[in-house]
Amino acid sequence: MFELFPIADPVPWPFASVFWPLGITITAYLIFVLKLGPMLMANREPFNLRGVLKVYNLFQIIYNIILVLCGLYLLLWSKAYPDLSCIMILPLDHEMKNIDRIINYLYLLNKIVDLLDTIFFVLRKSYKQITLLHLIHHVYMPSGCYFFLRLYGFGGHLVLTGTFNSITHTVMYIYYYLSSQNPNIKQSIWWKQYVTIMQMVQFILMFIHSLWTLMQKECEMPYPLIFIVFFIAGLMLVMFTNFYIKSYLKKNTTTTNRRM
Repeated sequence: MFELFPIADPVPWPFASVFWPLGITITAYLIFVLKLGPMLMANREPFNLRGVLKVYNLFQIIYNIILVLCGLYLLLWSKAYPDLSCIMILPLDHEMKNIDRIINYLYLLNKIVDLLDTIFFVLRKSYKQITLLHLIHHVYMPSGCYFFLRLYGFGGHLVLTGTFNSITHTVMYIYYYLSSQNPNIKQSIWWKQYVTIMQMVQFILMFIHSLWTLMQKECEMPYPLIFIVFFIAGLMLVMFTNFYIKSYLKKNTTTTNRRM
């Protein structure tokens, strides 16, 4: 079915051309997280993954910092995208196109690597962290990136969105690194809730930037792309806001009432 949709910028890179490698990966991920993993762990003690998580989180911190620097280079220093109000996809013969492709491809690969977050939750039997929000977020990110690349090509409007996301993930994995190395420090990291706030802010910025783009009458950005970003940003903002209220505001209210 997916072959009915043309590939805007055909490159023979894994996960960036035909859909089946990514489709199999996401399907296997969901089967393991929702069924197979809990079955295998049912009669086992949680794995101690402190060493693995240390390496993984440090890798993610460095990876996302590189993505942020690359995104800022494309947007601010390279002059490849001179108009941030209308970030059009670069022509295939543009001198910066190969760099643009590589940076966006690295972002796609990172969204696939992010699936390991949930695998580690299963192996540590931290099932309460595998929420509906968590699963939706981890499935739509790689699949959404793929369809954007397939239908519209690498780069463009999503470079700014990806840069926002990479900034948030850098802070998020710093928190994960600190909390995974010392369970006692997890409760003392006062800025934990601000990681969620940063995630909410990034969706607000995505929404505002897309609205700003729509206001540019001479911008030839495809409307479906803008409206998809609108929908995703709005959906995620609602879900993250609901998570924040339940996890922090109601929890603090309950704690205060008990003390009284």
